[in-house]
Amino acid sequence: MAKALLMQGNSACAEGALAAGARFFAGYPITPSTEVAELLAKRLPQVGGTFIQMEDEIAGMAATIGAALTGVKSLTATSGPGFSLKQELIGYASMAEVPCVIVNVQRVGPSTGQPTSPAQADIMQARWGSHGDRGVIALSPSSVPECYTLTVEAFNLAEQYRTPVVLLLDEIVGHMREKIEIPDQAGLKIVNRKKPTLPPGEFLPYKPEADGVPPMPAYGDGYRFHVTGLAHDYTGFPSGANSTSHELIARLHTKITDHVDDIVTFEEENLDDAEIAVIAFGGTARTAYAAIEMARQQGIKAGLFRPITIWPSPEKQFKALAKQAKTIIVAELNYGQYVGEVERIVAGQAKVVSLAKWNNEPITPAEMLAAIKEAN
Repeated sequence: MAKALLMQGNSACAEGALAAGARFFAGYPITPSTEVAELLAKRLPQVGGTFIQMEDEIAGMAATIGAALTGVKSLTATSGPGFSLKQELIGYASMAEVPCVIVNVQRVGPSTGQPTSPAQADIMQARWGSHGDRGVIALSPSSVPECYTLTVEAFNLAEQYRTPVVLLLDEIVGHMREKIEIPDQAGLKIVNRKKPTLPPGEFLPYKPEADGVPPMPAYGDGYRFHVTGLAHDYTGFPSGANSTSHELIARLHTKITDHVDDIVTFEEENLDDAEIAVIAFGGTARTAYAAIEMARQQGIKAGLFRPITIWPSPEKQFKALAKQAKTIIVAELNYGQYVGEVERIVAGQAKVVSLAKWNNEPITPAEMLAAIKEAN
């Protein structure tokens, strides 16, 4: 049976990781993500897992990758400057196709910024923070229950597509407390990475199967394989051939984009007849629920589209939204980031308006209602 609790978002994230099968955490305390590490320091030893507080953020990411290569589901958690420091190794995990989860509880930046204030200003960093070209998966919960379920989903996606997955909380959701019903573990969908079926002598560690994803043995399974951040062929060893780089980098994208319909999730509310659509995610979506209800009470046909999967962006759904709504308002706690992605996809089919805020405070329902009225 489900168990009802009053829980913080960061704590729900930690419990979701355990439910997904995570048994290793390496990281460094940083506000406002510290509670993820704090709870896992207690809970992981209780389930036979390992918690390591590393000397810095870079080491936390490196240890997370190393543990994942041994076959253990692994995660790290950070915020702001820590997410910046992890970027090179996130790129390494992408190139080496190491499944892991990075929890980023966003705060105001740049630099030290405002450590205890909410922001959603790492949206583009999650997509483009590491140098080079690669496919990216990033999810954004808007409630404490979603902190739990999306952490499970982040691990499932990481395991299925052999890629690092970023979980983009914000300080609002991370530190908020609300009721959560912890589901029965037996009913959870849990995905584990594919194992090779060929004997070690015939196995090529980076040869993809039909879904674009290679099977992944763990260190110690009897398969010898090389892991590198250099461009590599099917053997895992570096190759300078043009064809190798072309195929590899393309596949880092297509193993995700070919399955976008299976990856992308979203929520729609009051969009059937909406003339004004608000796109909001994370903590800002909670403001949107109230603002849209207020607008409806005043006779304004407004609705909400909430991308749960931030990357890959829901292009198909944004294009359909632009054909229906005359105006799209993109609400976000930054100087205006995701609005550019929406504008790129919509390409003039609807008017796109930015509702951006970056002064340490959430967007209020009154502020969002004013933007809706102005667009009406």
